[in-house]
Amino acid sequence: MTTYPNPNTVYPLKHYHRLCFLKNIIKNPNIIVGDFTYYDDLENPHNFKKNVLYHFDFIGDKLIIGKFCAIASDVKFIMNGGNHPLNYFTTYPFAIFGHGWENIMSVEGTSKGDTVIDNDVWLGYNASIMPGVKIGDGAIIATNSMVTKDVEPYTVVAGNPAKLIRKRFSDEVIEILLTMRWWDWPIEKITNNISILSSNNVEALKRLN
Repeated sequence: MTTYPNPNTVYPLKHYHRLCFLKNIIKNPNIIVGDFTYYDDLENPHNFKKNVLYHFDFIGDKLIIGKFCAIASDVKFIMNGGNHPLNYFTTYPFAIFGHGWENIMSVEGTSKGDTVIDNDVWLGYNASIMPGVKIGDGAIIATNSMVTKDVEPYTVVAGNPAKLIRKRFSDEVIEILLTMRWWDWPIEKITNNISILSSNNVEALKRLN
């Protein structure tokens, strides 16, 4: 019989409550998290919601995080509410204060859309993700990085602003992984193939595809 952790468990590690399966503590409908993605906080995983900054309902942007991601402590997501208009004569956000000002100034010019973290992404300690960024499947964001632009799948980026360090695999292997999309397999199939997914055996990987 195939066994595996329950993705609906808040704390999957017994007697350790600083790591959680993130989707199970999220209450905000504009934050969407996939199965088995975890957040590990140095103090309390409920700090995650404090690290999603400037996320205002009236803007409506979403933070979308895929499956099987690993998110380290103090990772911050700067959402569109932190943007100010750069192409207007003033950067002052009149519209957010209402009382008629919202009808004079549009907030649309400050939004860069949803922030999307794809599947199997590792976000290192104290990384910051700017509004509207998309981070591709299998990417790694190094500690203390400031991500201001989209990140390609299966690449490693680091720095402020974050820049490409290297690709994790050859183009051939990346194409196999992106086509395979193992994170969308039934959990039983994933479980039965962990020994290959957790290796660098390319020939075995090809046989799975």
